Amino acid sequence: MSTFYEEALALLGARGITQDPDLVSPWLTDWRGRFTGRACALASPADTAELAALVKLCAHHSVPIVPQGGNSGMSGGATPDESGTSLVVSLRRMNAIREIAVEARQITCEAGVVLQTLHEAAEAKDLRFPLTLGGKGSATVGGLISTNAGGSQVLRHGSMRALVLGLEAVLADGQVYSALTPLKKDNRGFDLKQLLIGSEGTMGIVTAATLRLLPAVAERVVIWAGLPSLAAARTLLLFLADAAENALEGFEVMPQASIDAVVEHMPSARPPLEGRHPWHVLIEIVADGSGASVLRERCEAIMAEAFENDLLDDAVLSANEAQAESFWLIRETVPSAERARGPAVQHDISVPVEKMPEFIDITAPMIEAEWPGTEAIAFGHLGDGNVHYHIIAPSVTDNAAWQKNEGKAISRRVHDLVAQWGGSISAEHGIGQLKRDELERLGDPVALSVMRAVKQALDPKGLLNPGKLI
Repeated sequence: MSTFYEEALALLGARGITQDPDLVSPWLTDWRGRFTGRACALASPADTAELAALVKLCAHHSVPIVPQGGNSGMSGGATPDESGTSLVVSLRRMNAIREIAVEARQITCEAGVVLQTLHEAAEAKDLRFPLTLGGKGSATVGGLISTNAGGSQVLRHGSMRALVLGLEAVLADGQVYSALTPLKKDNRGFDLKQLLIGSEGTMGIVTAATLRLLPAVAERVVIWAGLPSLAAARTLLLFLADAAENALEGFEVMPQASIDAVVEHMPSARPPLEGRHPWHVLIEIVADGSGASVLRERCEAIMAEAFENDLLDDAVLSANEAQAESFWLIRETVPSAERARGPAVQHDISVPVEKMPEFIDITAPMIEAEWPGTEAIAFGHLGDGNVHYHIIAPSVTDNAAWQKNEGKAISRRVHDLVAQWGGSISAEHGIGQLKRDELERLGDPVALSVMRAVKQALDPKGLLNPGKLI
């Protein structure tokens, strides 16, 4: 190991690699505080060439590599194990935006570019990157690609898998796979970039990508609606999908309990509706320059028709951009408000879109009955069949013990139910180390076998992000 470090230091220089505990330790724990590991060093290559040379060196010395972007993942996928033999490789120095092709509506940027920076670069050209999430100030392009991240705009634009046009990555032997130039049609065999997207750094280390951009939003209207049930929310969604067509950008659902939690957690928050409703829906409808002048009138007509058809109990349209942001702030505060209520087990699940209301209506009472005192809360992206399904603990004195015993049993039960309904135990947060054993338990044996075969072919020594995903 000392020989490896000396050679890596000669390759990267003092700025590129360190064993200083004060510099390394902040990156050894995932941001949720669930996993903490050890590492032989922290490397920060400056570019793809340096990273490729470093990976070759790691392969020669059989040093495992844990790639890391913003360290804001939800499943412990960027945290090393406790052996201390792994090298944490940070991509944060590789943060150049290489090119913005305005006419083609594409941007080529490196893996360390922060999502917020990407948004600002696109906005400066009157364009936008149509994926956002709460951690946009720390999440990096490489991490988003490696986990196939989602967010509130997946309903209209898809996850990262749909937004990546080209990809560059370093493979386990140090070779550079370069396919940054996008082609509308290309039938030269496997689409290897899709193999790397969502592989959580186990097949290769993403170093750069060409991403899809869209025209900037010229106007938007955010609508807050109150409904009697999730089934009613699903009916409203179908109505809006027809009435608003491609202008429907977001459709988020929250139960009244989540709104109450936000108000308690953030006293300055003001619920958009005066009355209480079993379910609340946040809707965003947008327009580019050509439709901006008539968007509000169009939204008012759509909601008037929805009222006439008894599709909702109450609703309010944002009067301006500040109010639109205040509506979204309530939605974005739900996770932190739920955490403030106390211990909970959190699940990022999906089932077929049309089944989600029934799934929640049936399974939430089941969980609460099987574990008396718990409360099942579901909120999130109903439009794409993905909700965050949290089971809040009763008042407990030992959080760690509850998580280890009841919490683990609850998660296993939730995952069993998701599997029975034909769903996924990870809709947008990845598998990492948090759900690896559950994927092994519930995953399709044929799919797992193929994934292992591909992993073995691309990384025969098992050095890329060991212990994650598979």
